[in-house]
Amino acid sequence: MKKVFFLATTTLLSISSFAQDSLKTLNEVVVTANRFPNKSTQTGKVVTVISREQIAQAGSKDLSQVITELGGVYVNGSYSNPGKDRSVYLRGAKVDHTLITIDGVPVYDPSGIGSNFDLRWLSIDNVERIEILKGSQSTLYGSDAIAGVINIITRNTIQHQSFNGGVHYGSYGTVHANAGWGGHYKKTDYAISYSWLRTKGIDETTDTTENATFRDRDGYTQHNVYGRLTYRPSEKITISPFVRYAAFLQQYDQGSFIDELDLTANSKNFQTGIKSELKIGKGSLMINYNFNRISRTYIDDSVKSRNGYDTYNKGNYMGAEHFADAFMMYPVHQQFKITGGAEFRSSSASQEYVSIGLYPYESRYGSDSVRQHQTSVYASMLYNTSDGINMEAGGRWNRHSVYGSNFVYNINPSFRVGKHLKLFANLSTAYKTPSLYQLYSEYGNKTLKPEIGMTLEGGLEWRGKDDAFMLRATAFNRKVKDLIIFYYNPFTWSSNYINQDRQHDYGAELEMKTGIGKTGNLVFNMSYVDGKVSTLKDGKDTSYFNLIRRPKFSGGLSISNQFGKNLLLSMSVQALGERTDLSFDANFNQIEVKLKSYALLNLYAEYSFSKKKIKAFADIRNITNTQYTEVYGFNTMGFNAYGGLRFAF
Repeated sequence: MKKVFFLATTTLLSISSFAQDSLKTLNEVVVTANRFPNKSTQTGKVVTVISREQIAQAGSKDLSQVITELGGVYVNGSYSNPGKDRSVYLRGAKVDHTLITIDGVPVYDPSGIGSNFDLRWLSIDNVERIEILKGSQSTLYGSDAIAGVINIITRNTIQHQSFNGGVHYGSYGTVHANAGWGGHYKKTDYAISYSWLRTKGIDETTDTTENATFRDRDGYTQHNVYGRLTYRPSEKITISPFVRYAAFLQQYDQGSFIDELDLTANSKNFQTGIKSELKIGKGSLMINYNFNRISRTYIDDSVKSRNGYDTYNKGNYMGAEHFADAFMMYPVHQQFKITGGAEFRSSSASQEYVSIGLYPYESRYGSDSVRQHQTSVYASMLYNTSDGINMEAGGRWNRHSVYGSNFVYNINPSFRVGKHLKLFANLSTAYKTPSLYQLYSEYGNKTLKPEIGMTLEGGLEWRGKDDAFMLRATAFNRKVKDLIIFYYNPFTWSSNYINQDRQHDYGAELEMKTGIGKTGNLVFNMSYVDGKVSTLKDGKDTSYFNLIRRPKFSGGLSISNQFGKNLLLSMSVQALGERTDLSFDANFNQIEVKLKSYALLNLYAEYSFSKKKIKAFADIRNITNTQYTEVYGFNTMGFNAYGGLRFAF
């Protein structure tokens, strides 16, 4: 790890030595903090932005890899087998405590145990920018936003006809190609794109048994289609229907240290909806509708290898959700804005699972009985003074069809000292509703209550002239009560979900962005997180560290510079501290294992020609071939490299 940091420092000095005057970002505007465009200096909320320029320099990286390197968020599994699941840990919180939104609209997986949306459904080719809003944010965004919100903002339609795309090839037989076409005709903008990824992958697990002789690669294939129209019949009305489709086929292994030759998953996601805006006087009324359908099929026919229990098993999981949201932002006067709205969400799921073997088992439940709906109303106000005082406050009332109602709120004051320094303090609450699986499956419990979180955070932010430099330090303290856990009764041998545990996490973050000369840019983030869970064990209240696979210390550094008109070079380093994972001994007793700290060094080069309409790039990752582990018993990618072309005409 020390060698990586030495090499990184040397590379940084060599790149930055060519830089001159500072880059200027000119009062960065964010959408996610208030659900309408607002200068980041006028909100006390903590928002990290990954810009279009940074995404364009991602080379062959996928969405989760970009977020974990630049967003100050740890996404476990990003550098394991390309088809492996991604676990988003925002400020050390549970995976299902981070809400994913697309263009500000929440998306969920109704068929999953925790209902959290899988980042693998989204292609980075269609992403314009990413805004990561930290802290409890259920007032404006509803369920699941206990740790924060990751808002994926899709590519905008364009004002002139164009054709764009690219192709790259690299390690593990990876091929990625994409193409898009868009333009403008009278009052309508239009865009459509397609992307395809196929990789032979790596052997997903570290198999140390006699089966290791038959180890295979676990491949992955993904398709993404995206289409969008934007129609403006007048200056006051915008109507934008869209469609998104994603499908992937993956081969994967049984579990840690257990190879499997014929275990596959076929997953599909279809989304369609409409976003519309009506300008009413000085205000704007937004009306959104999104339909989201997910299907997943897992098959192990045990023809090539046996898992020791089944000769055959198959699981079909389907979920569908309707989401509708209408809200209005109205500026009462220049310094005072109010936002108010209502939201409706309806979910259903079905499951069919059968296994044949040593312990035959079958489970079925249908969408006609496995469903829930919820209705919310919410309001928020933002007050900005010419003296630099900002105050945000709001609340949401939510009515759930199973457990009843709950209420959350937020208070976000901030104060600007002079021209450059901002002090902020946030108190906010959030909730997560029980998933359909937790309510209705064979382990379900219809008496479950929502998980309730409260976050207290504070810090300071310094911005230089023209926002060419930004430094932000934040400390946070998050408590969650009524955590939903899987409970096993040793006396009755029965299992079900219950509300029992309490979670307490705390930490600090440091983020920096700065221009280096006229053409350079540097982004740095560092975080610390610690926490414990309190639970009843043998009738006693017991607390212990439970942030499994999440590092206490992590950090990332990215620097880029434009040399002349055509050559761009960038470098990134990601460092993670020691982590704890869980395993089992020979007697099936759960034990803790330590995962060593590591650092990854990546380089990216891009050369433009044909008036910058064509760009050739090389993306080299894990240059030092560092050996590391993200999940105990699973392999990760060593040195890997990719090269390709991108074009826009």
